[in-house]
Amino acid sequence: MKYRTILMVLSLIVINATMAFSGKEQKVEKHLEKATLGGGCFWCLEAIYQRVKGVESVISGYAGGNVENPTYEAVCTGTTGHAEVVQITFNPDIISYEDILNIFWQIHDPTQLNRQGNDIGTQYRSVIFYHNDEQKQTALASKEQLKKEQVYQKPIVTEISSLDKFYAAEKYHQNYFNNNSSQTYCQLVIAPKLKKFKKSFTEYLK
Repeated sequence: MKYRTILMVLSLIVINATMAFSGKEQKVEKHLEKATLGGGCFWCLEAIYQRVKGVESVISGYAGGNVENPTYEAVCTGTTGHAEVVQITFNPDIISYEDILNIFWQIHDPTQLNRQGNDIGTQYRSVIFYHNDEQKQTALASKEQLKKEQVYQKPIVTEISSLDKFYAAEKYHQNYFNNNSSQTYCQLVIAPKLKKFKKSFTEYLK
């Protein structure tokens, strides 16, 4: 009887230990990081980064301004100081911040001041908002490397600034291309950029 009781107690200990270990395993979360970038209309950047492997989510929004809780209409006036940006949540075990920037430099023109194509205004400026000092140093080094290699004939005007506050844009701006792919702007501007990206960056595609 005593032997059976000991076996039962040992079995319970093993079961509890197994459940506790299993619970710890389930609580282990992926280490994710964020990048906040502006390179013209946020719809374009959102559509591209959504298709990059290692990217968990992309949120269109506003950053770099001096007005609390800006609206799209206010940002479009160019008076709030905000830039249209995307905030990218990514898994650095799959894609590095450096690769995120490598894509960024090539999917917009960093030599155009306060515009991208026909989108004109400070809200469309080329900008990297870093989240920490490591990102700052990576961004500065990345920009300097482009200059050294003379990738662009004109000077790079991309702003590199610390992120203060990020405001998510209105709901209808989120997942815009996927929800409105037949819309004129999407067909004439975003679709060609997306096609070029898929052709040139196959190694980054999901």
